[in-house]
Amino acid sequence: MTSQTSRRRILRGMMGGAAVTVGLPFLECFLNSNGTALANGSPLPTRFGTWFWGLGMNKQIWVPKKVGKDYDLPQQVASFKDVKQHINMFSNYNVLLDGRPNLCHYTGWIATRAGEAPAGPGQLPNQTIDVTIEDVIGTATRFRSISLSATGNPRTSYSYRSADAINPPDASVTEFYQKIFGSEFQDPNSPDFKPDPRVMARKSVLSGVIDHTNDLKKTLGKADQARLDNYLSSIRSFENSLAIQLQKPPPAEACKVPTANEKDLPSGLDSELVRTRHNMMVDLLVMAMACNQTRIFNMGFSEGSANTTHKGVARPHHPTTHEEPKDPELGYQPTAAKFVTESMEAWAYLVAAMANFKEGDGSLLDNSLVLANSDCELAQVHSLSNMPMMTAGRAGGRLKSGYHIDGAGGPVTAVSLTVLQAMGLQATEFGKGGLKTTQPVAELLV
Repeated sequence: MTSQTSRRRILRGMMGGAAVTVGLPFLECFLNSNGTALANGSPLPTRFGTWFWGLGMNKQIWVPKKVGKDYDLPQQVASFKDVKQHINMFSNYNVLLDGRPNLCHYTGWIATRAGEAPAGPGQLPNQTIDVTIEDVIGTATRFRSISLSATGNPRTSYSYRSADAINPPDASVTEFYQKIFGSEFQDPNSPDFKPDPRVMARKSVLSGVIDHTNDLKKTLGKADQARLDNYLSSIRSFENSLAIQLQKPPPAEACKVPTANEKDLPSGLDSELVRTRHNMMVDLLVMAMACNQTRIFNMGFSEGSANTTHKGVARPHHPTTHEEPKDPELGYQPTAAKFVTESMEAWAYLVAAMANFKEGDGSLLDNSLVLANSDCELAQVHSLSNMPMMTAGRAGGRLKSGYHIDGAGGPVTAVSLTVLQAMGLQATEFGKGGLKTTQPVAELLV
């Protein structure tokens, strides 16, 4: 620890002649060496989301036999019947490890979203794709992004800028409601607007400490400088969201404040409870986007090593994938498959909720793009070939939908690059090492 820097050190500034302070993050130096447009003419915003489910799929009953437009619906995705035209299904894409270990329930989703296999447990290489997109389209809303956990677990996130800047999910339906539509919500369609004095005070305090950082950075090592930069970026991001709250929001024709739920759901991983929490969160999320509260979201339906339970089933989902024998006639594990089938039903609920929400000349989903992926292919052996991925939506007309694409053994990052380009980013490549690609799925891009 340097003599100039201690855990008690704070960032100092001034606000109206009064001193203000903000505490520091935990730095290494504190440790020892160990439609077309809205009514007012403004363009309709484009949104981006991610959706995660754990423990892969069963290719015998998940992968369509027909490639291209108007694909068939195997048993595990039969719930897509009414929304198939909105969904692209991707099969035969692989995660290449470059000599690194296959970290169960971890490597697959990170490689897909960050473009590189992690070298060890807990490593988070690069930033996830949602953060890259957030930096381009997420700066004009009250919340740059929203993360949600249908399991009710606030500690598992599939979105991060770095190991020091992980986006924790909201895990309570009632708390999520209050966060979006509570006392600080400004109705974009209300003729009256009065800035909240509490927001004004918080913005002033944060602004007051920014100028104190340059001298502090000179006393820190490179790792701590990077960590402090991430911390300050989060402060600037929060300042930006506060600044937005101090301006009258633009009108949002489809925005209607939903009714609050008086009681929250109980905790637990029962599959019916998880799906209920997911669906309630989706309904609130749809309105949050319609009310211009955010343009980026991440939904975790189940965790990588999902321990969702089911009434009448002796074991949770994860142990079932390892302990249930394959049915000799079916060729797969029927109980484990049922858990995944229910995950696909939840995905179909999200797609339908966005597709059925009218916005402009089309729907909320028409003006959005959602990437869905899992942690592996066959959970029984944690395989990383034929990784299951899907997209929903048309990104404001920049992406075709309703296709099954066979990746012919290519890297999962081809889909990630396609998503970046469909969202309007000037990305010509994505990924590193064996996962680096310059080839998007061109037939889907408009």
